Order: sequence, then C-alpha cells, then structure tokens
Amino acid sequence: MIFTPTRLDGVFLVDLEPHGDDRGFFARFYCATEFADMGLTVPSQQGNVSFTAAAGTVRGIHWQVGAAAEAKFFRCISGAIYDVAVDVRPDSPTYLQHVGVELSATNRRALYVPEGFGHGYQTLAANTEALYLVSAAYAPDAERGIRPTDPKLAIDWPIEITEVSEKDQGWKAL
Repeated sequence: MIFTPTRLDGVFLVDLEPHGDDRGFFARFYCATEFADMGLTVPSQQGNVSFTAAAGTVRGIHWQVGAAAEAKFFRCISGAIYDVAVDVRPDSPTYLQHVGVELSATNRRALYVPEGFGHGYQTLAANTEALYLVSAAYAPDAERGIRPTDPKLAIDWPIEITEVSEKDQGWKAL
C-alpha cells in the first residue's frame, strides 16, 4: 500500500501497490500492520457498504465524538465518488478546511480519514457502491454533522447536487 499525505495532517490518500502478471494483479487494499506502522488508528471495528442509485447524491458531512470518535478508511468499489474530509478539530490550524479526492472503481484509490474529521461524499455515477472500515461502532448519540452545502465550508461539489437526506440538510449551519 502506498500512503500519500494530503494537505490536512493525518488524512492520507492510499493507493494499491499491485503485483501483476498476465492474469491481472494482486494487491492489499488494507493491512492493520501497515496502518499501525504509519501511526494511524487501525480502522477495523466495523465494515460498511453504501450503495447509492443516483449520481449527484451527497452523503455527509458526519463524524462521531468522545469515546466513539472514529477513523474511516473509504474505498469506492463500483462507480465513482468525490470523497471529502473536513477538519473539525477546533484547535487545529486547518479547522474547517477540507480536502476532496475522486475515488473510483477505475482508479482503485482509498482515503484514510482520522478521528477529528468530518466525512462525506458525492456520487459521480449512478449505481455507485462504496466499502469502508471504521475504528468505532456507530453510536447515534455521538454523531455530529455539518450541512454539506454550508457556505463556510465552501466545498465545490463537482456535479450538480441531486439529493441530500433530510438528516444531512437538517444539520445546523456553522
């Protein structure tokens, strides 16, 4: 696995390191030892799948606080997404700044989002499926969020937003 730091401390773009032959290739998409060697929280408490039918759908921006704070390791396995990590650590020099990357079944990239960061994404294709690992189980009482269209975040979603859940629209403005 190839870990590339982003401009936000602790957020990494993770690429496969394929070993191939004429049949195709083999690569690890996740290895707890490599995460630990990088000093990252190992996201192995829970694995989730998210399927979205319509392109343009935005999910997030979510995170958990306290003992339920979670790191996420996000990968798109069908279709494409624009994946966003937002620094929600009030004492951070990059507070409320974000980084966005395209993850797709074609580029096979993943994004590691540490504790203290909100996470969300927009589907860039219909019938998109994402697979992600988290370091803590979902705890509804610890969940927080920011409206993904909040002007203070200034996220430039790459395509027209077609759908946002009532819950995500209902988060308070910054």
